[in-house]
Amino acid sequence: MADALSFLEEDFTCLICCDTFTDPVTLKCSHSLCEECLQRFWRTQDVPQCPVCRKKCSQDEPTKSLAFRALCESFKKRKPTAVSGDVCPEHKEALKLFCFVDKQPICVVCYTSKKHENHKCSPLEEAAGNLKGDLKKQMDRLQETLDKLKKSSESCIKQAELSKEHTSVDENQIKKEFEKLHQFLRDEEEKQIRSLRKEKKLQDEKLKARMKELSKQISDLSENMAAIWQDMEAENITFLQNYKDSLKKLKRPSVPNTTPEQEVNKHHHIQTMIFTTWARMQNLVEKSPVTLDPDTASDRLQVSQDCTSVEYKKKKIHVSDNPKRLYVGVLASQGFSSGVHCWDVEVRNNNNWTLGVVGETVNRKYLYKMDPKSRFWCFRYVDYEYKKGNKPVSHINSNEKPNVIRLHLDFEKGELRFIDPFRNRSLCTYTGGFPEKVFPYFCTGDVDKPLNVFAAKKQNL
Repeated sequence: MADALSFLEEDFTCLICCDTFTDPVTLKCSHSLCEECLQRFWRTQDVPQCPVCRKKCSQDEPTKSLAFRALCESFKKRKPTAVSGDVCPEHKEALKLFCFVDKQPICVVCYTSKKHENHKCSPLEEAAGNLKGDLKKQMDRLQETLDKLKKSSESCIKQAELSKEHTSVDENQIKKEFEKLHQFLRDEEEKQIRSLRKEKKLQDEKLKARMKELSKQISDLSENMAAIWQDMEAENITFLQNYKDSLKKLKRPSVPNTTPEQEVNKHHHIQTMIFTTWARMQNLVEKSPVTLDPDTASDRLQVSQDCTSVEYKKKKIHVSDNPKRLYVGVLASQGFSSGVHCWDVEVRNNNNWTLGVVGETVNRKYLYKMDPKSRFWCFRYVDYEYKKGNKPVSHINSNEKPNVIRLHLDFEKGELRFIDPFRNRSLCTYTGGFPEKVFPYFCTGDVDKPLNVFAAKKQNL
């Protein structure tokens, strides 16, 4: 029956709207169409013609057939309609149950079939209520996650704004510090030029005096030589009478051994001046290139307000627990992954200190193993004994206790040196390279005897 209806549907379908005829009409060429569809098509044509075969139509076309119209209406009524959404498409029964295994509504026939045998099922309303409750719980969890994501986003936005502010502050600080260097160089340039011009002026005055003296000597010598030639041309008796005076005119003036250009080069050395300026320029660096990060300080270390000093306290300090904070010690704010860096630490009478560098990824919540394998390179003074990590250092005399320890880090070379700058000798050296970015490390256990960090004077290296 369904195949027959499908076959007939082609004969009852308008070729313009592709639906069952509505008020069908027939042309003389035997093609049938909906009256409205045909009139709409003709309105686009200058001459009426069949939309199918394009044959020209006469004025008495189209013709209506009441019988064909009734037949089309009857076909529409017999044409099957789409199955309702609340009816089982397989059994045409009402959907009354929900299968939790297949996660879909089913009818009673489905429930009794082998397809849903041993499946957990429940009435639709009950299942809908339970599932909506479960979804609400999941939505609540998703809402919590969404709230956290929004907070994280807001935090990132605030961090971006702070980063922008800090960048602006840092840029201004860089400009300020470099302006000091530029001003120093401008002042030095002006001073050196003034000194050069003053020196040149004195040299010019000496040269003018010399030139005047030489001009007089040339004039006097020329006059004496002319007079001698005149005496030599006189009669013999006259020549002999004047010979004594002619001999006096033969006296030669002294000639300088050096030229003015040689004298200038002798007294002015530009390279010496540049080196002296460079050496003096280093003394402009007043602050240490390394400052302490209070957020990394353990609970018994107090960092000074200017972040250049750390002091040990007997009682624990109340500090927030953050991922950066160390179990013991404090790190610098600056980390190094390239270049050469140098800083001094004043230890003086402190009898318990540790200095060095640590790797960026070390576990900060546990005690360190004092060796490079644990990414810790340190030099220590504990119980009146110097140590390289945990190993004693025997070559340092206790009577030559240094007041300042200089740390010299050459990242590319893979070397860390501990130096006594006043005796200009090496105390301890690590070689072998650094597998990651390192941060300067400081620790003290001597009460009220702080460690002070300051800039190293490079000319003392």
